[in-house]
This record gives sequence, C-alpha cells and structure tokens, in this order.
Amino acid sequence: MGRRNFTNLPDFILLGLVDSAETQLGLFLLFLFIYLVTVLGNTAMILIIRLDPQLHTPMYFFLTHLSFLDISYSSVITPKTLQNLVSSDKGISFLGCFTQMSFFVILIAAECYLLSCMAYDRYVAICNPLHYPVIMSPRLCRALLAGCYLIGCVDSTVNAVCMSRLRFCNSNVIHHFFCDLSPILALSCSDTQGIEIMIFILAGSNLVLSLVTISGSYLSILSTILKIHSTAGKRKAFSTCASHLLGVTVFYGTMIFTYLKPKQSYSLGKDQVASVFYTIVIPMLNPLIYSLRNREVKSAALRVLQKAEGSRKLT
Repeated sequence: MGRRNFTNLPDFILLGLVDSAETQLGLFLLFLFIYLVTVLGNTAMILIIRLDPQLHTPMYFFLTHLSFLDISYSSVITPKTLQNLVSSDKGISFLGCFTQMSFFVILIAAECYLLSCMAYDRYVAICNPLHYPVIMSPRLCRALLAGCYLIGCVDSTVNAVCMSRLRFCNSNVIHHFFCDLSPILALSCSDTQGIEIMIFILAGSNLVLSLVTISGSYLSILSTILKIHSTAGKRKAFSTCASHLLGVTVFYGTMIFTYLKPKQSYSLGKDQVASVFYTIVIPMLNPLIYSLRNREVKSAALRVLQKAEGSRKLT
C-alpha cells in the first residue's frame, strides 16, 4: 500500500474506540454478546428459510443472502475489534488492513444492491401480483444476486487500486477500530484529492442508484396501497413492506452520514459511533426486524421446531 518510512513497527496500529481498560472490557463483553447474537440470529434465519418449503420464495431467497452478508461483514470487523479490546498488541499488517477493507467494501456494496432487489421484489408482489411468479423467476433472482456481488467486487477493486497509491510517512496509527476508507485517507501524507473524488463517486453512485430503485419501488407500492378500498387490505399490503422499509432506513441513514462527505468533515467521535452501529449493531438487528415483525417467519420457526421435536421423539 505505497511506500512508508516505518522501522521495527507494525505496518498499522488500530487505535480503537477508548483508552480506559475498564471501558475496553465493558465494550468487549458488549460486542462479544452482539456478535454471538448476530451469528446465531442470522444463522437461524438462514436455516429456517432453508428448512421450510413454504418460505422458498424470492423474498426469502433474498433474505437468506441478506443474513449471509450480515454474518460476513460483521465477521470481517468484529473479531479483530474484540482482539484489540483485550490485547495490548493492536497492530495490523498492511496486507491484513488492505484485505479487511476490500472484503468490507465488497459486502457493504453487495448489501446496498441486495436491499434494492428486495424492494423491487415487494413492488412486483404488490403492484403486479398476478405476474409475480413469472417476473420473479428463479433465474432472475439468481441473476440479480450475482449482479449484487459483481458490483461489490468491481467497487472493491477500484477502491483497492486507488488506495494502493497512497504513501504513509508520518504516522502509522489509524484513529479507528477497523481499516475504513476515511481514517486511512486522513492518515496518508499523499495528495488524496483525486482518490477522495473517486471514492465519493463510487459510494455516491452505489447509494443513489440503490436508493432511487428503493424509492421508486415504494412510491409505486404506496400508490397501489392507496387505491385499495378496504382498511384490512391496506394494512396487509403495508405489513409486507414494513420490515424491509425499517431495515433500509436504519442501514442507509448511517451509511450516508459516514461516507457521503469530504475528508475535511471527518469527525472521529461521530464517525466511530456511526461505524459501530452499521458494522456491529445493524447485523444483529436485521434478523430481529425481519422475524419479529413477520408472521410467516415466526410460523415457519414453529414448524421447524415441531418437526425437530417430532424427529427427536421418534429416535
């Protein structure tokens, strides 16, 4: 990642969130609990959807991969964060930092577009219910999913090429708890204006394109719902979108706050709070949002548990 003038030092040092040993221990226990809930909750969501045939629909196909992405990008960040909270060695190699950043960009970009695919799925289900099975075919769903991962890989590759041109000659201390774009740019002694513009364009394009898709889908959904005469029908139609809309609001709110601003606006405290939220907390919230507010998932979970209990009694 460029030339650097460090000797006898780790390539980078992740300063972390706090200095107090007591606070670090408290955060370690909190983040460990959140991470375990994240892995267990999203894994349970994947298993329930896979094991229950009634959930083998496009909506839950995308939801399965949303859970997979949540586990993945949380696992890219949280284990190293936990290690740094209880260890005096906070170093990370250039390759390790570069790898963490690249995988994080792939997974976050993929999740942006996956949420767009889920919004489009809801649009077709509510606005074109008779044609839903034909439009949202398994082939289209797989193609949309492949497109999400492909865009993430292209985005990450461009970011990697840009960041590889940076030089670090004054300090190797990253004032953050993981290798994110903004704190590394702030650390570099190179002229980062061109790279900032490129990253801003990429992040802005991803957010704008996905948000336009989501907004267009929900405007059409709202128009269709308003044409429904019965209150029960409106409530049922809206309930199918409420969980996704809540998840989108939480995810995009923190992403826009963090990335769509120039380096001069970088604020350590505010950006760290936002980063903790979307890298550690949101992956835990998604399975709760999509299960607690979803009768089909709760019913499927009961059916899976009943089958498991029946199999256990037979054996």
